[in-house]
Amino acid sequence: MDKNDLKEAGLKITKPRIEILKLLETSEKQHFGAEEIYQELLVGGVKVGIATVYRVLTQFEAAGLIIKHNFEGDQCVYELERGEHHDHMVDLKTGKIVEFHDEIIEQRQIEIAKEHGFKLMEHSLTLYGEFKD
Repeated sequence: MDKNDLKEAGLKITKPRIEILKLLETSEKQHFGAEEIYQELLVGGVKVGIATVYRVLTQFEAAGLIIKHNFEGDQCVYELERGEHHDHMVDLKTGKIVEFHDEIIEQRQIEIAKEHGFKLMEHSLTLYGEFKD
Protein backbone atom coordinates (compact mmCIF):
# COMPACT_ATOMS: atom_id res chain seq x y z
CA MET A 1 0.00 0.00 0.00
CA ASP A 2 1.09 3.53 -0.59
CA LYS A 3 -0.13 7.10 -1.00
CA ASN A 4 -2.14 6.08 -4.07
CA ASP A 5 -4.15 3.67 -1.92
CA LEU A 6 -5.09 6.57 0.32
CA LYS A 7 -6.14 8.66 -2.67
CA GLU A 8 -8.14 5.78 -4.16
CA ALA A 9 -9.90 5.35 -0.81
CA GLY A 10 -10.87 9.03 -0.96
CA LEU A 11 -8.55 10.04 1.87
CA LYS A 12 -6.24 13.02 1.87
CA ILE A 13 -2.56 12.29 2.27
CA THR A 14 -1.59 13.45 5.74
CA LYS A 15 1.45 12.68 7.89
CA PRO A 16 -0.52 10.68 10.51
CA ARG A 17 -2.19 8.57 7.80
CA ILE A 18 1.12 7.91 6.04
CA GLU A 19 2.90 7.04 9.30
CA ILE A 20 0.15 4.68 10.52
CA LEU A 21 -0.03 2.95 7.13
CA LYS A 22 3.76 2.63 7.04
CA LEU A 23 3.81 1.10 10.53
CA LEU A 24 1.13 -1.46 9.64
CA GLU A 25 2.95 -2.39 6.43
CA THR A 26 6.50 -2.64 7.70
CA SER A 27 6.13 -4.18 11.14
CA GLU A 28 6.71 -7.89 11.64
CA LYS A 29 3.74 -7.75 13.99
CA GLN A 30 0.45 -8.15 12.12
CA HIS A 31 -2.14 -7.10 14.70
CA PHE A 32 -2.05 -3.82 16.59
CA GLY A 33 -4.25 -2.15 19.15
CA ALA A 34 -4.75 1.60 18.75
CA GLU A 35 -2.71 2.29 21.88
CA GLU A 36 0.16 0.16 20.52
CA ILE A 37 0.14 2.12 17.26
CA TYR A 38 0.17 5.36 19.24
CA GLN A 39 3.13 4.21 21.37
CA GLU A 40 5.08 2.93 18.34
CA LEU A 41 4.63 6.25 16.57
CA LEU A 42 5.80 8.20 19.62
CA VAL A 43 8.88 5.99 19.97
CA GLY A 44 9.57 6.60 16.27
CA GLY A 45 9.46 10.36 16.82
CA VAL A 46 6.08 10.94 15.20
CA LYS A 47 4.07 13.50 17.14
CA VAL A 48 0.45 12.44 16.95
CA GLY A 49 -2.44 12.38 19.40
CA ILE A 50 -4.25 9.24 20.44
CA ALA A 51 -7.53 10.70 19.17
CA THR A 52 -5.94 11.12 15.74
CA VAL A 53 -4.82 7.47 15.77
CA TYR A 54 -8.38 6.32 16.54
CA ARG A 55 -9.83 8.64 13.89
CA VAL A 56 -7.39 7.43 11.21
CA LEU A 57 -8.03 3.78 12.07
CA THR A 58 -11.79 4.36 11.77
CA GLN A 59 -11.26 6.02 8.38
CA PHE A 60 -8.98 3.20 7.20
CA GLU A 61 -11.54 0.61 8.26
CA ALA A 62 -14.37 2.43 6.47
CA ALA A 63 -12.19 2.64 3.35
CA GLY A 64 -11.43 -1.09 3.47
CA LEU A 65 -7.70 -0.62 4.03
CA ILE A 66 -7.67 -2.41 7.38
CA ILE A 67 -9.76 -4.96 9.26
CA LYS A 68 -10.86 -4.44 12.85
CA HIS A 69 -11.17 -7.51 15.05
CA ASN A 70 -12.94 -7.57 18.40
CA PHE A 71 -11.46 -10.58 20.11
CA GLU A 72 -12.46 -12.01 23.49
CA GLY A 73 -11.70 -9.89 26.54
CA ASP A 74 -12.43 -6.57 24.81
CA GLN A 75 -9.25 -6.93 22.78
CA CYS A 76 -9.68 -4.79 19.67
CA VAL A 77 -6.92 -5.05 17.07
CA TYR A 78 -6.35 -3.88 13.53
CA GLU A 79 -4.56 -5.52 10.62
CA LEU A 80 -3.98 -4.58 7.00
CA GLU A 81 -6.53 -5.89 4.52
CA ARG A 82 -4.38 -8.00 2.25
CA GLY A 83 -7.22 -9.71 0.40
CA GLU A 84 -6.26 -13.15 1.68
CA HIS A 85 -8.63 -15.06 3.96
CA HIS A 86 -7.21 -16.43 7.19
CA ASP A 87 -8.42 -17.38 10.64
CA HIS A 88 -7.02 -16.64 14.09
CA MET A 89 -5.92 -18.30 17.32
CA VAL A 90 -5.94 -16.01 20.36
CA ASP A 91 -4.13 -16.79 23.60
CA LEU A 92 -6.45 -15.71 26.40
CA LYS A 93 -3.60 -15.39 28.88
CA THR A 94 -1.06 -13.41 26.85
CA GLY A 95 -3.13 -11.89 24.05
CA LYS A 96 -0.84 -13.44 21.43
CA ILE A 97 -2.57 -13.78 18.03
CA VAL A 98 -1.56 -16.30 15.39
CA GLU A 99 -3.01 -16.37 11.88
CA PHE A 100 -3.61 -19.65 10.09
CA HIS A 101 -5.28 -21.02 6.99
CA ASP A 102 -6.48 -24.59 6.63
CA GLU A 103 -8.12 -25.70 3.42
CA ILE A 104 -9.83 -28.68 5.09
CA ILE A 105 -11.53 -26.39 7.62
CA GLU A 106 -12.54 -24.01 4.84
CA GLN A 107 -14.05 -26.82 2.76
CA ARG A 108 -15.85 -28.31 5.74
CA GLN A 109 -17.51 -24.97 6.54
CA ILE A 110 -18.79 -24.76 2.96
CA GLU A 111 -20.14 -28.31 3.17
CA ILE A 112 -21.90 -27.67 6.49
CA ALA A 113 -23.52 -24.52 5.13
CA LYS A 114 -24.67 -26.42 2.04
CA GLU A 115 -26.10 -29.28 4.15
CA HIS A 116 -28.26 -26.76 5.97
CA GLY A 117 -29.36 -24.89 2.85
CA PHE A 118 -27.35 -21.90 3.98
CA LYS A 119 -25.75 -19.54 1.48
CA LEU A 120 -22.36 -18.75 2.98
CA MET A 121 -21.32 -15.20 2.11
CA GLU A 122 -18.54 -14.52 4.57
CA HIS A 123 -17.12 -16.05 7.72
CA SER A 124 -14.48 -15.76 10.37
CA LEU A 125 -13.11 -18.38 12.71
CA THR A 126 -11.33 -17.53 15.93
CA LEU A 127 -9.98 -20.17 18.27
CA TYR A 128 -9.47 -19.15 21.90
CA GLY A 129 -7.16 -20.93 24.32
CA GLU A 130 -3.59 -20.89 25.54
CA PHE A 131 -0.33 -21.65 23.77
CA LYS A 132 2.07 -23.99 25.55
CA ASP A 133 5.09 -22.22 26.99
